[in-house]
Amino acid sequence: MTVEGNVPPMLPLTPTAEELALRQAVRTIAAKFGPNYFQRVADEGGQLTDLWKALADNGFVGVHLPEQYGGGGCGIYELAAIVEETAIAGCAPQAFIYSAGMAGPLITKHATPAVRDEWLPRLASGESIISFALTESDAGSNSHNIRTKAERQGDKYVINGAKQFITGVESADAIIVAARTGTNEETGRGRISLFLVDADAPGLTRTKIPTAIGMPEKSWSLFFDDVEVDASRLLGEENRGFRAIFDGLNAERVLVAAMTNGFAQYALTKAVNYAKQRVVWDAPIGSHQGVAHPLARIKVEIEHARLMTQKAAILFDAGYDAGESANMCKMMAAEAAIHSFDRAIHTHGGNGVTLEYQLVNYWFHVRLLKVAPVSEELVLSYIAQNTLGLPKSY
Repeated sequence: MTVEGNVPPMLPLTPTAEELALRQAVRTIAAKFGPNYFQRVADEGGQLTDLWKALADNGFVGVHLPEQYGGGGCGIYELAAIVEETAIAGCAPQAFIYSAGMAGPLITKHATPAVRDEWLPRLASGESIISFALTESDAGSNSHNIRTKAERQGDKYVINGAKQFITGVESADAIIVAARTGTNEETGRGRISLFLVDADAPGLTRTKIPTAIGMPEKSWSLFFDDVEVDASRLLGEENRGFRAIFDGLNAERVLVAAMTNGFAQYALTKAVNYAKQRVVWDAPIGSHQGVAHPLARIKVEIEHARLMTQKAAILFDAGYDAGESANMCKMMAAEAAIHSFDRAIHTHGGNGVTLEYQLVNYWFHVRLLKVAPVSEELVLSYIAQNTLGLPKSY
């Protein structure tokens, strides 16, 4: 939902006809795949290639990218609606977040014209996927403390270091890598720059991280051993990568929230349907307030999270500071989803922990979203400092 000129951004209280049509079109495609497809691909160690292609062929992967590069010319608001609908269907590709949602805006705003011309059409068409590598084991949430270094050598940079918990590398053609290119002498913090590195670059190796998360996209450790990248692949200014990073991170938070809201609705729908059909003592269990009221409360939580997600998306698209809203919606969505899956599993009783009912296999993923891509504690610290004006605590 783009906002032109100096018109203040406004949050629609009901979806427009265009948004309804968009959601219905995505819903129709995603319904052909659903949780059975999602789980089969995850179990087989594959990727959501068929679903991704179906969505890309209909223009949904690049809906937010500029029209001149084959995109739809819309915004993160529309992309968030698409992500939410795929999650409601139980089959959300995470590449919408780290590739379309993060890499797309970063390259649009901060890449050279040549890099934009090369990569944006491929992102818009879904032909290419780009991963994002920021996290390191020793730095954690303190991204200024990353140790991966990039040194300028003539017309190239040479990268050495390691990254951890990087998602989707198995299907990526390139990776946006955050690396230290200097140090602030006053604070000791790293000066960070961003580079677009080919996923098969010499010297770049990877190791899969075993996790309990039953998602098709895997987590990886990356190792950079004298990896060369052309200086033209620098995104934004040298040493000022954090200015560019937040264009990607705020979009990431919005899209993670949208996906999480969709999964929360997926679980709630399953719980409601089961509560209507499951009869104990001659009555559907949903007729009992002990079952009905917790489900109604989940609906309230989901709607709160959805409203904040839509607000953050609109602010982001309008060029306003979306940091507060993006952090809030991510936190609210994670809480709502955890509560939704917990209550849905509880409503199903013993059936809730069987794979047949397709709830427990999503549990670890939604639980992870309470700590990633940003932890609840950091969100609260951000709000305490930047909204409430309290002293910095970290």
